[in-house]
Amino acid sequence: MVENLVIVESPAKAKTIEKFLGKNFIVKSSFGHIRDLEKKDFGIDIKNNFTPNYIVSTDKKKVVAELKKLAKEAKVVWIASDEDREGEAIAWHLYEVLKLKKENTRRIVFHEITKEAILKAIENPRDLDVNLVNAQQARRILDRLVGFEVSPVLWKKVKPQLSAGRVQSVAVRLIVEREREIIDFTSESYFKVVALLTVKDANGDEKTVKAELPKRFSTREETLKFLNSCKNAEYGINEIEKKPSTRKPAAPFTTSTLQQEASRKLGFSVAQTMTVAQRLYEAGNITYMRTDSVNLAETALTAAKEEITKRHGAEYVQTRRYKTKNKGAQEAHEAIRPTYLNKEEISGESNEVRLYNLIWKRTIASQMADAKLEKTNIKIGISTNNKELVASGEMIKFDGFFRVYMESSDDDNQKEEETLLPNVKVGDILQEEVMNATQNFTYRPARFTEASLVKKLEELGIGRPSTYAPTITTVQNRGYVVKESRDGVERNYEVITLTNNQISEETKTQITGAENKKLFPADIGMVVTDFLNKHFTTIMNYNFTADVEKEFDDIAIGKLVWYEMIGKFYNPFHANVEKTLEESERETGERILGKDPVTGKVILVRIGRYGPMAQLGESSDNEEEEAPKFASLRTGQHLETITLEEAIDLFKLPRDLGLYEDKKVVVAIGRFGPYVRHDGKFASLKKDVDDPMKIDLERAIVLIEEKKEKDRLKHIKSFEEDADLQILNGRWGPYISFQKENYRLAKDLENPKTLSYKDCLKIIEAAPKKKSTKKAPAKKKVAVKKKATTTKKTSTAKKTKK
Repeated sequence: MVENLVIVESPAKAKTIEKFLGKNFIVKSSFGHIRDLEKKDFGIDIKNNFTPNYIVSTDKKKVVAELKKLAKEAKVVWIASDEDREGEAIAWHLYEVLKLKKENTRRIVFHEITKEAILKAIENPRDLDVNLVNAQQARRILDRLVGFEVSPVLWKKVKPQLSAGRVQSVAVRLIVEREREIIDFTSESYFKVVALLTVKDANGDEKTVKAELPKRFSTREETLKFLNSCKNAEYGINEIEKKPSTRKPAAPFTTSTLQQEASRKLGFSVAQTMTVAQRLYEAGNITYMRTDSVNLAETALTAAKEEITKRHGAEYVQTRRYKTKNKGAQEAHEAIRPTYLNKEEISGESNEVRLYNLIWKRTIASQMADAKLEKTNIKIGISTNNKELVASGEMIKFDGFFRVYMESSDDDNQKEEETLLPNVKVGDILQEEVMNATQNFTYRPARFTEASLVKKLEELGIGRPSTYAPTITTVQNRGYVVKESRDGVERNYEVITLTNNQISEETKTQITGAENKKLFPADIGMVVTDFLNKHFTTIMNYNFTADVEKEFDDIAIGKLVWYEMIGKFYNPFHANVEKTLEESERETGERILGKDPVTGKVILVRIGRYGPMAQLGESSDNEEEEAPKFASLRTGQHLETITLEEAIDLFKLPRDLGLYEDKKVVVAIGRFGPYVRHDGKFASLKKDVDDPMKIDLERAIVLIEEKKEKDRLKHIKSFEEDADLQILNGRWGPYISFQKENYRLAKDLENPKTLSYKDCLKIIEAAPKKKSTKKAPAKKKVAVKKKATTTKKTSTAKKTKK
């Protein structure tokens, strides 16, 4: 008989915990959630207080069967899932599905996987927190209702297979609005004047001082007037202003600040940060990684003090107790920190080592003394006019926490380095070396990175630590947003120089507007956002989304009944869904660009079945009129910015490049991008290499031959009995292709060429029949009137547990 069964969420965590417990404990993993809402009828009984209908996931049935067997044999079952709402929900689902009994079931939580923490948790078990379960349940049900009701509206009114979500749609809106700010932005130029001057310091050594004119000139004429006024000028120090300042360290990491800093310093995506942090947590290296608390435990404060004193001295210690400002902070107890602060480095995979090092430095720095600095401004008079140049510098008097760590910023690339100024006094004379007036341009609003989007969502109160990464992943997977780097464009700028009382002018070039791993809205994302903003103003409202999060927090502490909160939202929302289905017009993002100068027909762009496209001519019921022509937009072209001239060029395709092997070679753009067609075969053009408007026959032949070689490698065997039956080589190995269906071959089959025609037919016959994926019409699914009642006084979690 099993003495103690401990159930955790992941195998890695199980492996770590097993080391700390004795032979009387068996540790098993549930591999995350074991069940979810059924797909049929939303998986929610809307008429019965939104009672959820959960089913065990197909891929978890084997896990559940094993856990049931072990739970039945065990004297005590310990549920040790994570301490947040999601973890509490997993614990509750395990309790229900495994049919556990209260008398021999213990719920334990811990925020670090160390022997001390695990043993302490075993000594202090608690009951399941039904309020936390209901908060997670409310989020899941509300998100299911929004997604399952709005998505079919999008299928009918915009384009099939689209989706909407309570948080994802608002995140896309942020990116779309930022993009439109950028489109509408007009850059203005100005001239910035910087002088290099020489002066003798207190030791008689000649030093160079870089000084800047605080005023910016908006025109070339103003700039020239100022530079001319500086001819034959003398420069003297009018004033030296010294100001002491201090810098305080940043608080220990929360989920969002870790995601932001890992992006800036390590180049990690948000999802990558969470994956690596999860591994560090499960290996016992850091505390729980989903938290919005900046608090550190007293044991951590003591350990930090000891470590700093040992490494740097007592003067570097400054114990700080950070308080979480967010009133709706979830139930996590601590910030993200190393479990053992005397462990500066760990062994492991490179990214784990790097992220751990970042967390260690941030935690230690948070308990170190302020950095003390001295900011110096030297004001330099110009004898020939009433302007002053200013030289600024900063000196570190005491490095404090700088010795370990400095926080990065999203604007680091726009910061100018402070310089150390020479030891000079008022009245000292400086000699002009050169004075440059350089043309600069105002910055457009910055596009979001994954990390800066997380920061914005957090500022608006949208989402919680566990939702940031999945939200950002979802909007990219849906095709609403793309993350990519884009090359900048060349731009001319002027430099006007004064040296030796002579003025010269030069035009230089610079690359501007380059983007690195930024989030761009796709056309479909912009069209869907416009449609939702127009017809579903409530769910697209930033305040509404943030208020819902606060209501989830109230449910988590027992202040709000979850199904009443959903009922209040659902009734008007569902009525709006029906109204939108019946009354709204189809949304395609259509934009008329003008008329084709050759045919006189209108040219417009819109979302088509396969994505953004241009259209020449309008549809008509008159069969005698010529049907419209269509062309897909090219990479980098967008509905809101494409010009008439660029659209006209699209209709120059397909282009006939000539003959190869006595067959025509044609280049065109299709559903999956630009391609070359030859002898009924298609070869894709290489992204960022081939331009369909410029590619020639010679290059096309190279692509054709590459495709032929690829096809030759793909083909293993054909059969005279039936040309449609083939054995091919695919991404996951050899397979049989027959009548547009694919059939797997056994992994231990050494040589697929030995299979006969009859062998292949037997494999096809023995293959499991595929289920129909045909879906019910969307309208029927959402058009049924459903009203929620709010008479029931007990939550679903409470009812089921009893």
